[in-house]
Amino acid sequence: MYRQIRDLLARSAALAAILCVASAPVSAGNAPADEAVAEAKARDYFSNVELIDQDGEPRSFYDDVLKDNVVVISFIFTNCQSACPLMTRNLTMIRDMLREDERKAIQFVSISIDPLRDTPSAMKEFAQKHEADTDGWLWLTGQPDDVNFITKRLGSYTDDPEMHTTTLLAANVRTAHWTKIEPNVPPNGIVARLRLLVEEDAAP
Repeated sequence: MYRQIRDLLARSAALAAILCVASAPVSAGNAPADEAVAEAKARDYFSNVELIDQDGEPRSFYDDVLKDNVVVISFIFTNCQSACPLMTRNLTMIRDMLREDERKAIQFVSISIDPLRDTPSAMKEFAQKHEADTDGWLWLTGQPDDVNFITKRLGSYTDDPEMHTTTLLAANVRTAHWTKIEPNVPPNGIVARLRLLVEEDAAP
């Protein structure tokens, strides 16, 4: 129980740091410069640690995964027999519910929380098994220290894969709007939240 409380507090603190970095105000008078500063702070926080996708391609985390994207991030491990397959099926359903233009605007990201066992080929096999090895969906693993660094930055680190979070993270990285989506939110509710994030890019 103590470890669960400790882990929950650590995740909450990390996520609070995300929101603090992401919510710095941008003044209208000097928007390009302020946006550049905000981007530099976000890159420094999330870092360009190199992860590996399901095709064995290196991905710099901020520049190749987050920058200027609307993202929805899940945390999985390929030996999971219950929550991870269910979460992945729900996300494929959500993708199918989106319009084509919305699908193209959203980067789905699944990050291993068991990088010692989750090789790129294992991630690809899992994604294919669940019909989720598609354009616009990155399945990321890598060196354990690198993956753990990223999951800590995202407030979702665990040293026990069986205890991993099923909460999704969604964001419009360009507008610095991050939100948590709890597992009890139905697919149509998740679709609605993702649409709002996409629509922020069209807002004046």
